[in-house]
Amino acid sequence: MYHFKSKVLEYRDKTTKNVSLSQCFWTSCWNHDGDPVQLLKISDRVTQFRQALKDNPRFLQEKVVHYFKDNTHRLTLSMSPDEAYLEKQVKAEEEKLQKNIQALSESDKKDIYEKGLELLSIQSKTQDASCLPALKVSDIEPTIAVTRVETGTAGGVPVQYCEQPTNGMVYFRAMCSLNSLPEDLRLYVPLFCSVITKMGCGGLDYRQQDQQMELKTGGMSISTSVNPDYSNMDMYEQGVLLSSSCLERNLPDMFHLWSDIFNSPHFDDEERLRVLVMMSAQELANGISNSGHMYAMTRAARNLTPTGELQETFGGMEQVKFMKRVAEMPDLTQVLRTLPRIKRHILNPLNMRWVKSLHVTVTYQRLRFYYDFSLLTLRKVFYNFFGQMCVYLIIPTQEPNFKPCQMKTFFPMPFPINFVSECIRTVPFTHEDCASLNILARMMTAKYLHGEIREKGGAYGGGARMGGGLFTFYSYRDPNTVQTLSAFRKGVDWAISGQFTQQDINEAKLSVFSAVDSPVAPSDKGMGRFLSGITDELKQAHRERLFAVTDKSIVDVAGRYLGIGQRTCGVAILGPENDTIKKDPSWVVK
Repeated sequence: MYHFKSKVLEYRDKTTKNVSLSQCFWTSCWNHDGDPVQLLKISDRVTQFRQALKDNPRFLQEKVVHYFKDNTHRLTLSMSPDEAYLEKQVKAEEEKLQKNIQALSESDKKDIYEKGLELLSIQSKTQDASCLPALKVSDIEPTIAVTRVETGTAGGVPVQYCEQPTNGMVYFRAMCSLNSLPEDLRLYVPLFCSVITKMGCGGLDYRQQDQQMELKTGGMSISTSVNPDYSNMDMYEQGVLLSSSCLERNLPDMFHLWSDIFNSPHFDDEERLRVLVMMSAQELANGISNSGHMYAMTRAARNLTPTGELQETFGGMEQVKFMKRVAEMPDLTQVLRTLPRIKRHILNPLNMRWVKSLHVTVTYQRLRFYYDFSLLTLRKVFYNFFGQMCVYLIIPTQEPNFKPCQMKTFFPMPFPINFVSECIRTVPFTHEDCASLNILARMMTAKYLHGEIREKGGAYGGGARMGGGLFTFYSYRDPNTVQTLSAFRKGVDWAISGQFTQQDINEAKLSVFSAVDSPVAPSDKGMGRFLSGITDELKQAHRERLFAVTDKSIVDVAGRYLGIGQRTCGVAILGPENDTIKKDPSWVVK
């Protein structure tokens, strides 16, 4: 083996100048005594690759011929779906269960029953974790690390710059408002966002557009964005978020692509649209079985806040049903006519006065140069978009007449497990009780719900979280439904009765701070302020309230917001047919 490795390395050393790009990044060289540091020197390898292309313009074509066209070492694998797979799986599982039961003697059954009782007894005991090493709350830094941002304007648009070590990359985001969009077009917005950068623009068809995006950027995307106000639960900002990144030298090319997308997107290829619709619909459908608890949480929050209603429209079960309906349309002409209407409201210069701002993350070594360069470039680009017109800040949407209401919704699904969620309307981020509810959610998850839902109930997982003004219970891949809802209520009773220790509170604080202080990628620094307006000062105030949480404040918020008769809640379950729920008139079955 050592002799073989030596020969390989010797061969590599002798042929370094002629190896292909794939061989340059041959990670297995580390396993053959290669230098792993060399693998990290990407720029050297790219330079070598460029030189190889310069020396031989057909370098890549020859590699494709050698490794693919003329390579006889191949395997062709064909797969076809079985339409009766689920039925066969259920039948096989039932037959296996009955076979195993029939093979049990009376003593075996008694032994299983006694072991079950023993397991339940062990699960109900409080484990002693005092022997485990742990941090202390006093070890946590009392202040946050401030993220420095600079502001300016480009073409009248407010611009936020964030100085970060991005290693030669520029990250760009912009927000466009949906305030002027008619109600009948809202369901189409996620579809519009998913296809607008994939159907061609300007003088490029979709293949050429994709090629230019691959060559000049690290990706370009548009997505929906709904951000609740940090101090008023009935206010929010709705829009679409433009995101892209590129090397510093490609910044003009990236903005040129954005300019073509803004001014002349293509909406004339029905076959291309059908492919994109089918892909999007399939992705949403697959997401239910993979992340069904997220859909359940979104649905449960629908009637509690204006933000929740909009999030259900853009990314919940309502959007899944809509995309399924679009995918089944024999003719997409009507959809093709709808997309330009959405474009006129979102990307039209006359409506771009609702642009919130731009967020640009640049390389710190040359910040000042690129700060000025970006300002000039952005100004030119935006003048190309809308001439010398004035652009203003986005205006938050307020729903003064919104009335939260309670609703329980059940979605029958073709899989054997459930996704359960219950949401309760509480307080916004800047409220003094938000910190106590945050600590309560973490403590209840670790000290009560995990044991009841996962260990005893058999679910893959479950817990509680606090955010967006909502206290949310959830479980995923859960064999139970109403039993899990009962566990949620018992968790509240557990908190109100104060059946926890100071150690439990400290552990919950450590868990919360591990999320609050989790590392943030340089490309995402300053994004919290950009999207939600939450400044470092507001974060610091919330941090101090987290430190100040006590057992008394936890019991108080549990009773005041989560107790029976005090809460306004929504419930949603995704799972197999359930006769108990169907017979209950308080449930809406979809």
